[in-house]
Order: sequence, then C-alpha cells, then structure tokens
Amino acid sequence: MRGSAIFSLAALLLLLAPTPQAQEGTAPAIPLTLLSPDGRGPVPTLVLNGAELIALDEVSDRFGVTVRDDALAGGITLTYNSQTVVVSNDQPMASVGGRIVALPSPARRLGNRWFVPLELLPRALGPIYDSRIDLRRASRLLIVGDLRVPRVTGRIDTIGPPTRATIEIAPAAPVSVTTEAGRLVVHIDADAVDLLLPATGGGLIERIRGGELPMTVAFDLGSQAGVARGVPTEVDGVTRVAIDIAGPALAGAGSTPGGAETPPAPSVLPPAGAAVAPLLAGPRARLETIVIDPGHGGDDTGVMGSGATAEKTIALAVAQRLRALIETRLGIRVILTRGADQSVSLDERAAIANNSKADLFLSLHMNAAPAASVAGAEVISLRLDREGEDARQVAAREAVSLPVLGGSLRSIDLIQWDLAQARHVDASAVLAQMLEEQLRARVTMSSRPRQRAALRVLAAVDMPAALVEMAYLTNPEQAQLARSENFQTSVAQGIYDAIVAFRAYLEVQAAP
Repeated sequence: MRGSAIFSLAALLLLLAPTPQAQEGTAPAIPLTLLSPDGRGPVPTLVLNGAELIALDEVSDRFGVTVRDDALAGGITLTYNSQTVVVSNDQPMASVGGRIVALPSPARRLGNRWFVPLELLPRALGPIYDSRIDLRRASRLLIVGDLRVPRVTGRIDTIGPPTRATIEIAPAAPVSVTTEAGRLVVHIDADAVDLLLPATGGGLIERIRGGELPMTVAFDLGSQAGVARGVPTEVDGVTRVAIDIAGPALAGAGSTPGGAETPPAPSVLPPAGAAVAPLLAGPRARLETIVIDPGHGGDDTGVMGSGATAEKTIALAVAQRLRALIETRLGIRVILTRGADQSVSLDERAAIANNSKADLFLSLHMNAAPAASVAGAEVISLRLDREGEDARQVAAREAVSLPVLGGSLRSIDLIQWDLAQARHVDASAVLAQMLEEQLRARVTMSSRPRQRAALRVLAAVDMPAALVEMAYLTNPEQAQLARSENFQTSVAQGIYDAIVAFRAYLEVQAAP
C-alpha cells in the first residue's frame, strides 16, 4: 500500500550511517560550504558518474522537508509547507507543481539511502522554499536565506607600469580601500563574499587574493611598486574599484601626464538586478545586432540525454552554426552570451543583450519530460503576469525626455529591469510564430509547438525575444538525432529563415 512507503523524518535520520554501497561515490576535492543566517558549515556530498549528489536524509534534516517513496508518482516525493516536488528515480528530472525541472541525473539509491543531484536544491526545492537557495558550484557555496554574498571578480587590465587592475562586486556593496606596506586591501561590507580571482598576478601586482580579515581582497605588491590607490564607483548595480599602482618613477603620481585624473574604464559587467533601466521605445525597425544565448554551460549541464548527450553542448553547437549563417549571409553582427563551456547567470545573459543594444534575442535549449515518448521542438515567448502587464501599460503612456548631443531631446521610457520585455511581448509573439513556421518545415514539432511562459531570461531583455526548445533529450531517438550534424544544421537553418522573415516584418511595420 502507498501508506507503507512513507518514511518518517526519524527513520530517515537513522540512515545517516554510511553503507558500503554509498562508498561507491567519491567526496569532491573541495567540500561544499553551506552559508545561512545561522552560520556556515560543510555539507557532505559525493560524486558519482560525474554528478554531485546529496543524500535525501541530509535534505530532510537541513531543510525540514518530508520525504517519502511514492510508487504511484514514479519517484520520491518531497513535501514542504504542503507543496510537493516529485523526483524521478529513472529520469534526470523533477516535477514542481506540474512543471518539469531538468536535473543532471536521476535520483539514485545507494544501500538504504536515496541520493539526488545537488541542483535539485535551487531548481526544484527553491521555488517552494520560504528562503532563497543559491548554489554557486564554482565557488563551492550553497547560500540559504537573504544573505549579502556578492560575487567578487578581479582582473589585471594593464601590466604597465603603471599597473591597473579592477575589482567588480555584484550586486553592489559599500567598500573602503586601505593601503599598507607592500599591499592594498579592499574591504567589502557583506555577510560573505564569493571570490573569483585570477590565479596569478602581473606587472607590479604579485598576487590578488582573499585577505586575512573576512570580506577583504588583498593586492600583494611587488618591490618596485610605488603609490597604490583604489577608486570605487557604482554603476548599474555593480561596485567597481579601479586599482592604480604607480611605478618607481611615477611614485606619488595619481594623474595622467596632462594633470587630469585617470578616468575609470567603462564597466564590462552588464547590469544585473538594477531597479530601473532606460529603455529605447519599441522594437527597432532594423536588425543590426542579434544575441544568441546557448543555454546552460559550465557546471550547469542542463538536460542529460542517452549517450551522454548534454543540453549545454548541443545548444552551443547550434548557436555557433546559426551565428555563421547570419554573419555570412546577412552581414548582421552576432553576439553569443557564451562562446565556450562556461557558466553565465540568467541576469548576465539578459544584460549582455541589453548592453549590446541588440535588436533580437534568441535562447537555445533542449527539453525534458517524464515520458520518454514526448518529442518535438517548441518555441516560447514571454507570458506577462499582472505586474508585467501593468508595466507594459505604463511604458506605453509614460516617457521621459532626456538631452542628447546637438541640444535636442530624446524620449525614453523607464521600466523595471526585470520587466524590460513587457513592451516587446507582441513583437516577440510574432517572432515565436515565425520560428514555429520555419522550424516545422525542417524538424519535428511537439504537440504544443508554441507557448507563452514567464521565463526570467526573456523577461529582462529589452528587445523581441524567444526561447527555442530544439528537441526532447529524454526521448532516446531525439537524443541520438540531436548529436547529428544534419539535425543541428536543420535547426540553425530554420531559425535563420525565421530571422529573415522577422526582419521583413519589422521593415513593413516601420514603413510610412
């Protein structure tokens, strides 16, 4: 009976003792650290067949989740505050309120314990949990709660002398800069910091590292270094500290030869989570720049299909083929949100498009479903909730005139950063229709080929945008097909044809 399969929390905790089979996995080289308002501590995980797993009894203990083996649902059910997540024990996915979430691997039973992919926490548990869950695999951090843990990146811009470097803190945080004998230290006001610093120094900087005190970044200076200074600025929700290390001959100088202060270089980080952002009115009539977004990347593999078919790999391969088609045939500038197997956050993907002043945004993905028989491509454009619909109406009737070169005024709108797509939903729906029509001529489409959904990667882009789910990797035949050059070329050609049609549509719309 179903009731006999229910595991109580007490019974699960009794299973914490390791079993011989659980030792089949290996501990990661760097342990995962949990950060929460209660403090920090290690989280035991293991790596098995390339996937990092966490025991469900650990999830139950740390997150107050009730776990039960649910044969009727075909997996394991996690319940929190009357909301449930069903984790498949034979497919790399989970269902959250009927919505499918892709995972790197299915749940695995080792001895008497169930293990699930670590990504289950932010992707499946996160949407129903009452605190934010943020997994930063590259930094080996699991952040639970509304902690201020900005990502701190560093780079050396100019070897010099003078040597110039940059620290960027996102989201923005108050900072102070102090200099000591042989080093410069940046102090960051935060609960913790997520450091992504270069492995080596350069020029007059021997090393950039985490400082001895918490929430600090230290620049160890070479013996020939002169005066060191750091100037913090904040732009688009990012704090930027421009570091300038003078050489011996320039010691004491803090300006250019003409006496003018050295201006900070423009921030290369796109805005992420800014409260408001200036937006050009309406879809542009011409296509001059297109941003193609290959989904996932880095530690985030996306859906894993049979034959080790990774969503991130297929998405990048099709994106590169599509870029070649567009650039060679149309002469349009194309920007990829990632050109290699690297991690890029959803906000960064949207911000790359906005900062590039792109005229079109296309996100490429592979799909997943509980049933292996589900197949076909799908096209998704943004569905507005009430807040988004209100934003569209406001954007349609309110504008601000700002001065531009030549003494004239330019009318722009102000709208929340994460609702930038609101003004483009109609044009995006047209784009989605054209994508469906052109893809249908070349690849199999699903039974619901065109949909609208509230997707964050679409919501924040200020241009017509759509997301293409190219095939279902949970379908063995489609997983095999997705690896072929013919399929990837067919998808790229279909999207290219849709772009040509959409460009013609924009020209007609702009005609007097």
